[in-house]
Amino acid sequence: MKKTTTSSEIFIDPVCMMQVASGNKNLLFTHQMRTYYFCAEACCKAFQKNPEKYLKLKAPKRKGLWGRYLERLNKVTGGRAPQCH
Repeated sequence: MKKTTTSSEIFIDPVCMMQVASGNKNLLFTHQMRTYYFCAEACCKAFQKNPEKYLKLKAPKRKGLWGRYLERLNKVTGGRAPQCH
């Protein structure tokens, strides 16, 4: 009896952030020597038009009282660590 194993990897679509299996070879695009996988043709076309828009890393916005406090603290101190003297 022959065993078949499927070793499909899971990737993240850079446009909609969905999980995508590497099985579909029609929905991939190579940009700067890196291959990106997409969930749909619309996501692939959007990425091809402007890849830099989707490759920029965005820092998650902090929520709640503590997040607002840390944002204000960074604004006042210019991002430097507090010092005694």
